[in-house]
Amino acid sequence: MTASSFNCTPGLPVLHSRDLVNWTLVNHALKNLPDGRYRQVQPGCGVWAPALRVHAGRFWIFFPTPDEGIYVTTANHPTGEWSPPQLVHAGKGLIDPCPLWDDDGQAYLVHAYAHSRSGLKHMLRICPMAADGSRLLGDGQIVFHDPARHPTLEGPKFLKKDGWYYILAPAGGVQTGWQVVLRARNIYGPYEDKIVLAQGSTAINGPHQGALVDTPNGEWWFVHFQDVSVCGRITHLQPVKWQDGWPLLGMNQDDSGTGEPVLSFQKPRIASKPLSQLIEGSQKSVPQTSDAFDSRKLGLQWQWHANHAEGWCSLEQRPGWLRLFAQPKTVDDLGRTPNLLLQKFPAHTFTVETLVEFAPQNIGEETGLVVAGRAHAALALRPAKGGVQLVFRHDGAERVLMETAGPSARLRVRVGDGGWCEFSHAEQGREWTAVPEQFLAQPGVWIGAKVGLYAITPGAGQGGHADFASFRFLPADDHAAATV
Repeated sequence: MTASSFNCTPGLPVLHSRDLVNWTLVNHALKNLPDGRYRQVQPGCGVWAPALRVHAGRFWIFFPTPDEGIYVTTANHPTGEWSPPQLVHAGKGLIDPCPLWDDDGQAYLVHAYAHSRSGLKHMLRICPMAADGSRLLGDGQIVFHDPARHPTLEGPKFLKKDGWYYILAPAGGVQTGWQVVLRARNIYGPYEDKIVLAQGSTAINGPHQGALVDTPNGEWWFVHFQDVSVCGRITHLQPVKWQDGWPLLGMNQDDSGTGEPVLSFQKPRIASKPLSQLIEGSQKSVPQTSDAFDSRKLGLQWQWHANHAEGWCSLEQRPGWLRLFAQPKTVDDLGRTPNLLLQKFPAHTFTVETLVEFAPQNIGEETGLVVAGRAHAALALRPAKGGVQLVFRHDGAERVLMETAGPSARLRVRVGDGGWCEFSHAEQGREWTAVPEQFLAQPGVWIGAKVGLYAITPGAGQGGHADFASFRFLPADDHAAATV
């Protein structure tokens, strides 16, 4: 499975599962975004909805950047090296591509349009494509456009089954929309349409972009996301049954075949062996979160806020610690600093703790724990004439908490329902002291809020560094001090 990564790098996270329920990060297909402007944070830009396919013995990911065009990257194996992104077709507002290789060897690509860049909306286009995925071979055709019934149609996924061409696409918007299936006997249509999944009486709004998956034993499932504001986009799995040539998604289909999402269901019957024999250590797995920094490489759960350089951090100069080298401050807005090292919110509520040791070289350098989105807050250390200050920053305002803090500190943020954040700090062996004011986290542009670390220096020259002993996630209500 892969997903949009927008302005964050490395991009195109690759996840692996043996049962469509338990997932682990295994790679990223894109080191940096393919344009120099992404050295600065470009909120809401970068990688939009990709499509992952297997064809001719290779894995393929087609992905758009809405300001540049449609790209492709390939690999012999998902955990191996992915090819440098190749521009398939340049153009503004071309989004959400998905390929299909037909039975006769001909290749095609379906995509949608971003109105903000192209002035077009609500429509899907199919183009002929070179069989090697390198380029489009013509303008193709608009195959569906019904804005009265299906506004903001986007995110198409292509499929051929039993002589039918199918396109699954959400309409109605990320937070309020529904899933549409289009089908036709000819690849260019005409396509008939059916709404197959909608929120109905459930709490699963959207439900938005996804794809059909068939398993070796003949089961069908639908993987899609739900926008949950500050928690970003979370993934759901829906059962699928085929009836009269239509895939019916979820449960409780009405007379027209529209189903509702489920929150719990019997797991797919995929593995031929017990999961305990297939997944090391446990039947359950989740994307990585906590990091003891005991590897020689940065964990796959981490992303920078823009295109990054290898020299921004080291896990070898002080084994067992993450060293962040202070990078020049390029913007006044901390939330748009490229070298923020961040993770997604892993749950609706959680606590995260770290221990930092700071070795600055210049007055004005800064390091700390940050929550970033459309709004941001940070609990930070910075050098001052009297030593090292501990400060709390949020959206341009700041409060000095301690004038003479030491060069090391334990930092913590507890995130509650709705994104309310309580920062706190402690010296080694001391009790936690809460920052007097709470901060309400905000989602980013098309992504949820993120939490992580940073180190910046005010000048263009070399700065100091900050060492972090670990980055540990705990339940939000765990008041016991973790050893970090």
